[in-house]
Amino acid sequence: MRLDQRDWTLLSLLQRDCRISNAELAEKAGMSASSCWRRVRTFEEAGLISRYGAVVEPEIAGLGFQAIVHVQLTRHDREKLDEFIEVIGKCPEVIECFATTGQADYHLRVVVPDIAAYNRFLEDTLFRLPAVDSAQTNVVLRRLKQNAGLAPRR
Repeated sequence: MRLDQRDWTLLSLLQRDCRISNAELAEKAGMSASSCWRRVRTFEEAGLISRYGAVVEPEIAGLGFQAIVHVQLTRHDREKLDEFIEVIGKCPEVIECFATTGQADYHLRVVVPDIAAYNRFLEDTLFRLPAVDSAQTNVVLRRLKQNAGLAPRR
């Protein structure tokens, strides 16, 4: 999908506040309410906007421990890999998972209340998966940047 400057303006406004009214969105983007509504609807139908949601602060929600876990698999046996993906996909502690190139096969962002909960996640979930060979943990000390949305590249 080819996006122009007005499209990026709409997307930027929606990424900042998805509860903005269509009338206010149209006004801030300098367009009519009907054309604004049609454009946003086009974004949704094309899959450009996949969902709307709220940003929840982990610490305030009682989830004060975050880690990035670099997971190395034993080998890429299809059955074991499918099990890994299924279990991680259902695991509430894992809020993001990326398959990557490089030394680690997967990178998980894990958010839990404390170190004890993290240890339970490792022992009861991650290390019980036959596909997992090893995992290296990087504890998140503080968040320096949280970018809630995409922006046009120059």
